[in-house]
Amino acid sequence: MIEAELPLDRAPHEALVTAVLAWTDPHLEPRDYEQIALQLTGHARAVASDVRRYAAALPKHDGRGALAEVVLREADGCLSVPLKGTAQCAQNRARIVRSLYTRLDRLTEPAPATT
Repeated sequence: MIEAELPLDRAPHEALVTAVLAWTDPHLEPRDYEQIALQLTGHARAVASDVRRYAAALPKHDGRGALAEVVLREADGCLSVPLKGTAQCAQNRARIVRSLYTRLDRLTEPAPATT
């Protein structure tokens, strides 16, 4: 309940996602990769919670809810994998955050008009 009332701190996490996905060969220590992946994991879980809440409020015939379920299943699967101290792990978590925000944005748009 408390989480639902707190807005996500989106801008810094989007900046982190952009930076992590731009890596080509960062040469960080494994513990640094783990910390970045942990930060992204926590934020992904918070965004996923918002996606679930918005999707649950949609009418049953709204296809956006079904798409949200697909993204949430993929995110849950990826987030259940143990963290590793690698750039690839951090980048995978960044991709999850990006896809969850994309889905959240689509859920918070006005519903498409039907004829």
